[in-house]
Amino acid sequence: MLLEVKDTTVHYHKVAAIRNISINVEHGEIVALIGSNGAGKTTTLRAISGLNHPSTGEIHYNGQRIDKLPAHKINALGIAMVPEGRRVFPQMTVLENLLMGAFLRKDKEDIQKDLEEVVFKHFPRLKERTKQAAGTLSGGEQQMLAMGRALMSAPKLLLLDEPSLGLSPIMCGEIAKIIGDIHAEGRTVILVEQNARLALALAQHAYVIETGDIVLSGPAEELRENDDVKKFYLGG
Repeated sequence: MLLEVKDTTVHYHKVAAIRNISINVEHGEIVALIGSNGAGKTTTLRAISGLNHPSTGEIHYNGQRIDKLPAHKINALGIAMVPEGRRVFPQMTVLENLLMGAFLRKDKEDIQKDLEEVVFKHFPRLKERTKQAAGTLSGGEQQMLAMGRALMSAPKLLLLDEPSLGLSPIMCGEIAKIIGDIHAEGRTVILVEQNARLALALAQHAYVIETGDIVLSGPAEELRENDDVKKFYLGG
C-alpha cells in the first residue's frame, strides 16, 4: 500500500470539511475522487499534501505517518500536488516555473535530465515556450506547466486537482492522454475531477464524496455502471 488515509477529519474553523474518511491507494494506481463542488475533494488532497492538517485520523505514505509533517517535507518524500486553477507564477518564465518544482532537489544532473526526458517529453509545447512568461500562456498550456512543475519534484504520487477545469473538450482529451501516459510510466495518481466521466475512464479505483463523507467506493468500472453514479454524475 502506497497511501492510507485512515478515519481522517479536517475542520475549517469549527466546520468539518471531511469527516472520518478512509482511502487506500496502491502503488501504480489511478484513484479518482468524484463529487459535486464543495464535497471535500480538494480538502482531502490538501490533507495528504500537508496544506491542511487533520483534526483526527492518520495518513500514512510508504509506511510512514505524514499527517503531522509540514508540506515541504511531504513533498520531499515524493508527493506533489497540482492545485486547482493551475497557480503558475505569471511573471516568471516557463523554464523558471518548471525549475521551481525542483527547488528541494540537489541532483542538478538529474534535474536537467528530468526536464528533457520527463517534462518536455510529455509537454513538447512547453519546450517551445521556455522563455515565455507563464501568465501569457493559454489555459491548457498553463495546466501543462503546472503538471510539468509538479513532475520536476520527481514524485512517486501525483495529486491532480481538477486538471480539466475550464478547458476545451479537445484540450481535456489531451490532458487525459498525458495523465494516462504519466501513469503508464509507473507513477501513482490521485485524480480529483468534477468531470466524473473522464475520471472514471482513467481510474482503476474511485471514491464518491458527498458533503464531506465517502458514500460509495469500488473499482471505477463498477462505479461507471452504478445507477446512482449514472444519475447524479454521468448525466443519466
